[in-house]
Parts: sequence; C-alpha cells; structure tokens
Amino acid sequence: MTLASQILAAEEQNPVVPHGPELVIGLLAFLIVFYFLGKRLLPNIQKTLEERTDAIEGGIARAEAAQAEANRTLEQYRSQLAEARHEAARLREDAREQGAAIIAEMREQAQVEARRVTDAAHQQIEADRKSALTSLRQDVGTLAVTLASRVVGESLEDQARQSRVIDRFLDELDQQASTKAAKGDSDTARVG
Repeated sequence: MTLASQILAAEEQNPVVPHGPELVIGLLAFLIVFYFLGKRLLPNIQKTLEERTDAIEGGIARAEAAQAEANRTLEQYRSQLAEARHEAARLREDAREQGAAIIAEMREQAQVEARRVTDAAHQQIEADRKSALTSLRQDVGTLAVTLASRVVGESLEDQARQSRVIDRFLDELDQQASTKAAKGDSDTARVG
C-alpha cells in the first residue's frame, strides 16, 4: 500500500476531512463570496444601517422636539387659562361692586323718595290740621254763641262781639294746651 492509497483509505474513512481539490475550490468560492460581500453587499448593508440609524435618531430628535413644542403649548394654554380665570374673577368682582353701587344708589333714591313722600304727607297733614282748626273754631264759636245766648237770654247776634268772644275763648284754650304741653315735655325730660 502506497501512501496515496493510505490517504485515500484514510480519507474514505474520515468523512469530515474534505478532499484536496474540494478544499481548494471551497476556499476559492469562499474568497469570491467574501470579496463580493465585502465590496458590493457590505457597503449597501452599511448604508442601509446608517440610514436606519439616522432615521431612528432623527425620529427621536423630532419626537423630542415635538414633545418640547407640546410642553411649550401646554404651558401657554395653562398661562392663558390662568389669565382667563383671573380675568373672570376680576369681572365677577367688578360686577359685585357695580351691583353694590346700584343697590346703594337705589336705596338712596328710595330714601329721598320716602323723605319727599313723608314731607308731602306732613305738609298735607299740617294743611288739614289748619283747615280743621279753622273749621272747628267756626263751629265752636257758633256753638258757644248759641249756648251763651241761651244761657244769658239775650241775643249775641252782633258779629264783632261774637268774633271777640270766640277768639278770646280759643286763645285761652290754646294757652292751656301749650302750658300742658310744656309741662309734659319737662316731665319727659326729667324722666329721660
């Protein structure tokens, strides 16, 4: 057995070890594939990976920019909302103040009107009192003259005399009434 036959016999026995020409052809095919991958396919893969990396990083940057813009917009809305609430509170306060002013003005007008009505009523009462007093003086005078005529038995038809008697009688009544009123006021002052 020669060496070549021993190698053949050993090679046939070991299926893992390739034959020499197969090893050379496999090595050449590997180098061609490696060259093709290194020169043609690997730059395209690298370019695609860089584009994807840029897209992802750009997307992240755009997302961060969008998030920052959203935060700025949110803060702007919050500040506008706070301003709107402040403005609404100010308007409510202004409305309350205006309402209070209107109420005070209406109350003042009502008091003025009440004073006017009260003054008019007092004037009317005073006029009615004077009218009643005049009418009462005439009626009392007439009754007093009639009564005096009956008591005395003579006619007191003289108008001048009748007026003097009536006036004197009513003046005495007024003096008695004012004396009683003054005495009542001094009693009230002492008690108070």
